[in-house]
Amino acid sequence: MDTEELHLPLSRTANERLHALIPGGAHTYAKGDDQYPEDLAPVISHGNGAHVWDVDGNRYVEYGSGLRSVSLGHAHPRVVEAVRRELDRGSNFVRPSIVEVEAAERFLATVPTAEMVKFAKNGSDATTAAVRLARAATGRPRVALCADHPFFSVDDWFIGTTPMSAGIPAETNDLTVTFPYGDLAATEELLTRYQDEIACLILEPATHTEPPPGYLAGLRELADRHGCVLVFDEMITGLRWSEAGAQGLYGVVPDLSTFGKALGNGFAVSALAGRRELMELGGLRHSGDRVFLLSTTHGAETHSLAAAMAVLTTYTEEGITARLHALGERLAAGVRAAAADAGVGDHVVVRGRASNLVFATLDENGQPSQEYRTLFLRRLLAGGVLAPSFVVSSALDEADIDHTVDVVAQACAEYRKALDAADPTPWLVGRPVKPVFRRLV
Repeated sequence: MDTEELHLPLSRTANERLHALIPGGAHTYAKGDDQYPEDLAPVISHGNGAHVWDVDGNRYVEYGSGLRSVSLGHAHPRVVEAVRRELDRGSNFVRPSIVEVEAAERFLATVPTAEMVKFAKNGSDATTAAVRLARAATGRPRVALCADHPFFSVDDWFIGTTPMSAGIPAETNDLTVTFPYGDLAATEELLTRYQDEIACLILEPATHTEPPPGYLAGLRELADRHGCVLVFDEMITGLRWSEAGAQGLYGVVPDLSTFGKALGNGFAVSALAGRRELMELGGLRHSGDRVFLLSTTHGAETHSLAAAMAVLTTYTEEGITARLHALGERLAAGVRAAAADAGVGDHVVVRGRASNLVFATLDENGQPSQEYRTLFLRRLLAGGVLAPSFVVSSALDEADIDHTVDVVAQACAEYRKALDAADPTPWLVGRPVKPVFRRLV
């Protein structure tokens, strides 16, 4: 199939309607049509398992589903059944539902490194609550976040560090400092420079690279020695690294951790978890100043908590994390072989843990290129593969992986032609895709 064979007239019309009514044309910037080749941003009709259909009727093998949240596949039977059971029983009451304690018990049994948990709807609420709690517990104003990790929150303490900082006071930005991943000496220097000012260190415990030996344990020691709170953002690593998250895999216990994404398999649920001593500051059983930790109207909707319990049960009973790794290893091996066969093995590069694969598209000089990413995405879409990343779901089967590798091979053949021409422009058919975080539209 040639790239030009994919036509999306209904999707184009739908995108115009989206932009007319919704700023950015989507409710998450990473889902914007600027992230896709021009006129090739499918608008989804529905999904099932590892496949989605757009409004034009095209079917795709989908990766990175729901920004990594749909790790069991769309409309997973166990999750849907659990949700449906609660829908007929009411979803939100004037007092806590018994489902709330059941979900907390299930979560803490799965993540035994935490002692208490509070649920919310999105990851930003949870990470911001962790920051607020750390500031309250330490009496310190500054937040230190890992500069090498792309996203922590929609709130000012993080967004002020990005190119999209319009509307955030400089005084707020001044309270956030950064440290590099994997560099204990640089982090210690930061903690010494701002002695007794840093409330917490917040980072993803792992992402596209494994933590260097001793690194997480070293951070734990630094946090203890300097009296700050260690926060692991496990939005991505939670469940995908192990059922108990990265902290369960690497054996380093943070003071606080945040979970989301895979926890609900597409339903809105996140969690702040951690040491009882800290978490109780947001409760009613202490004598100190009250901390407004998390208080959300919809944070404990019964159907979302039921989804989370079904997800946790499915992961533990069916060995989902191991399956994600096996699927990812098959995909990574296939993509790397296809790229090598086409002579672009140094330019189409698969990175990350097998359960959380991403790809880099590099130009003639080995530099990241949005133009080459555009070329690559166009060819994948034409072949029925919707892949802003190669993050797998457990609903994929070997045939899906093999089909993806076949399409990648075709994309790599075009990639080679563009490299030989030292100009990908003829293969773009429009403007290149753009990074999410940029100052100007």
